[in-house]
Amino acid sequence: MSLLARPSIAALGAKTLQRLTLLASRRPSGPGSDAASHARFPEYPRRVRELTVPTSVAPARATVYLPAAEVTAPPVHVNFHGGGYVMSLTELDDPLCRFLAAEAGVAVVNVDYVVAPQHPFPAPPRQAYEVVRWVAEHAAEQGWDGSRLTVGGQSAGGGLAAAVARQAWEEGGPSIALQVLHYPPLDLVTSAADKRAAIAKPMLRPWMAEVFDTAYVPDPKRRADPLVSPAHPSDTADLTGIAPAVVITAEYDLLRAEGERYASRLEAVGALVEHHEVGGVDHGYDGKDDVKAREVYALVAHHLRAVREKGA
Repeated sequence: MSLLARPSIAALGAKTLQRLTLLASRRPSGPGSDAASHARFPEYPRRVRELTVPTSVAPARATVYLPAAEVTAPPVHVNFHGGGYVMSLTELDDPLCRFLAAEAGVAVVNVDYVVAPQHPFPAPPRQAYEVVRWVAEHAAEQGWDGSRLTVGGQSAGGGLAAAVARQAWEEGGPSIALQVLHYPPLDLVTSAADKRAAIAKPMLRPWMAEVFDTAYVPDPKRRADPLVSPAHPSDTADLTGIAPAVVITAEYDLLRAEGERYASRLEAVGALVEHHEVGGVDHGYDGKDDVKAREVYALVAHHLRAVREKGA
């Protein structure tokens, strides 16, 4: 076992990453700053309001991105950001949320969920599910249409979106019209060192994944939980009836294979709407490549519009 697989060492590493992320977000400009995220895609206005959702884990702060003013009772999309389950990168998804609000005509709830090691599994997926349930139950007072509810996320946020869809399926609601899983981690049972990327030095290095996985789920025995590793062969449940899914993988990503496996599993029960592989890119590509980001965000917006039109 490597040092990074020890929970105390992984927790220290995760907290260091949290501090570095906080410092980067506060810089007035430059990659990783909140200002840089807000400056991307300037043609899409930032029409937002803040919200706090009560949950059994902790209150969850969220930013609601609003579509054009003439859109009444729009569908609602709940977004979970990436960050390895340890970094609060809510503002990094600001360009995505503005894009979807404008192009799909939906209200986007961008959730600042609890992270490890302060809140290890199962706290994040439970809080995420309770946020989505609240969004559905309080739709009328919030001004959106809870009957046209979708969830999604990038990287760890995609893993949480999958976990939310699984809990909704197991617990009888709320009804989720679509789950969008963008380069998600879906198999924490398999060691990061045993995962293979299509390039020699992928963005998500095995040591990073080991820190994330250990900080998030310190006990290796719990990593087979279906809310953590639905793409691992140990999860054999029949998923018939789970929310339809769009799965997006990146060609060079260390996590590509598990995304493909989960897409195949969903396809077997008729729950796969589309598996789209983004060629020639690595994990987190959309944070830097505006051209590829626009292409994929447009694909997501297309699927969210289909939900909107179907329910109209």
